[in-house]
Amino acid sequence: MLKVLLVDDEPFILQGLKVLLNWEEEGFEVYTALDGVSALEVLEKEKIDLVIADIKMPGMNGIELLKKVRESGNDVFYVILSGYAEFSYAQEALRYHCNAYILKPVEKESLEGVLKKVIEKNKDKEIEASRNNKLVKAFFEQNLRAAFRGKHSEDHIEYLTDKLPDNGQMRYVGIELDFSEDDGDYFGDEKNNYITKLYDIASEYLDDYSYLLVRDGFGDENVYDIGFLYLNFLAKEQKKNDEEYLKEMLEHLKRVSELPIVMLVGRTVNGIEAISKSFTSVSMLHSLHGFREKKDIYFYEEEYQITDKGILLCKNKLDELISAIELNEQVKIKQKVDEFHNEMKKTGITGKTMNLNINYLLFQLIHIATEQDSEVNQEEILRLISENAYEQGIKRGSKTHLYRMACEYGEYLAQLRKKESKGVLAKVEEEVKNNYASNITLKELSEKYYVNSAYLGQLFRKRHGCTFKDYLNRHRLDEAAMLLRKTDEKIYIIAEKVGYKDVDYFVNKFIEAKGCTPAKYRKQES
Repeated sequence: MLKVLLVDDEPFILQGLKVLLNWEEEGFEVYTALDGVSALEVLEKEKIDLVIADIKMPGMNGIELLKKVRESGNDVFYVILSGYAEFSYAQEALRYHCNAYILKPVEKESLEGVLKKVIEKNKDKEIEASRNNKLVKAFFEQNLRAAFRGKHSEDHIEYLTDKLPDNGQMRYVGIELDFSEDDGDYFGDEKNNYITKLYDIASEYLDDYSYLLVRDGFGDENVYDIGFLYLNFLAKEQKKNDEEYLKEMLEHLKRVSELPIVMLVGRTVNGIEAISKSFTSVSMLHSLHGFREKKDIYFYEEEYQITDKGILLCKNKLDELISAIELNEQVKIKQKVDEFHNEMKKTGITGKTMNLNINYLLFQLIHIATEQDSEVNQEEILRLISENAYEQGIKRGSKTHLYRMACEYGEYLAQLRKKESKGVLAKVEEEVKNNYASNITLKELSEKYYVNSAYLGQLFRKRHGCTFKDYLNRHRLDEAAMLLRKTDEKIYIIAEKVGYKDVDYFVNKFIEAKGCTPAKYRKQES
């Protein structure tokens, strides 16, 4: 509700102004003062939107009050009440930016006209504030993403440290939609709508700390997620530990959204300058996610710290499987997967035993690939291959899943050795140029050109310094900027033309890329 301050030294005039309109119905809360000094006291305590002051008052008149208000930097909508004989005095108020005059006796229509202007001014302020908030949020996200990926400068860290309420212990937390069991039933646009819904619910839950959330935290087209910079003091404020806080948050998100969600909690680090280590640990959780017992929350420390000395490692069988994968021998891979599972059955499979063996296998595969290309994010490659190997009807972590993953990883290593797939980049770039408005994915393009999708994604990252999804977004936003400059089409139509069904998401991405809203960009470039 807006606030109005009525100032007049005659009580009956104040009473008359109060009853002239139904202020509450008009959306205003009424404050009164009998002189300029009292009015200043009210203005210091309350955020007043409208002042209506008599021009003649003892002690401090209406113009002197206006001068004091403006000197304090207050741009409140200011109206002076004056009679015809006092008009020359009223002219003086122009120097102090008086917004309007109302002649006595005050008529209802004159007052209603002023209220309309105040309401419109307030709406303009809200729009401008919303626009500025989006710009600030986009700039904060830009710096936060750089910190997550370890590509930050001292300026990034200084900016983030200044903005964060606490720069102590923290973690990167991935909050993801988990449609793995019914993946084929959902299209990309539907998932984008769901992640928008989840983002809104998480923002409302965090309230003042909602700026710690980042859409598309992982920056991967196959992962529909929100990145959350979890600061440990959040739990301490509520006298909880990290696990209690995050589990409670997850339960709330699942209950309110009614969506399948999984939370991946990275390792604890000290300070924003080290957050990339926590982000990388979540990447490792991704890599092993497909081979774990299905849960709705994974903590890095729990998944990687195995202290039971009695756990059996089937090293010989795993080394034979790794050798078959490295040589890309499909028949032998199947044989070695069978042998590994048979040996695990003999010893009696437990969760920790399987975890230890799968950890050994995947870390060795990452090591082999890193030796061939140290510049590629091999943890991300392994995660993508594991996801691609999963299909509806196949149990995660099962023998069939492991076999498919091993075969695809063998093909990836073969392509990595030959490096012949790099010639496909030009064709894929051309596809983006011609079909950017459609729902194209790296997986579909990799199948079209017979290249491992994970490897193709990394080639994109090496050439363009960003993921395929970011490259596609960049091209879409460049096309949107061109349409904003050259056409008068509405923003939601332009968003749809370049491939965005969610207008708010389009606006946020545009701000992140161009530094301003689409509307402001059009105004600047016209």
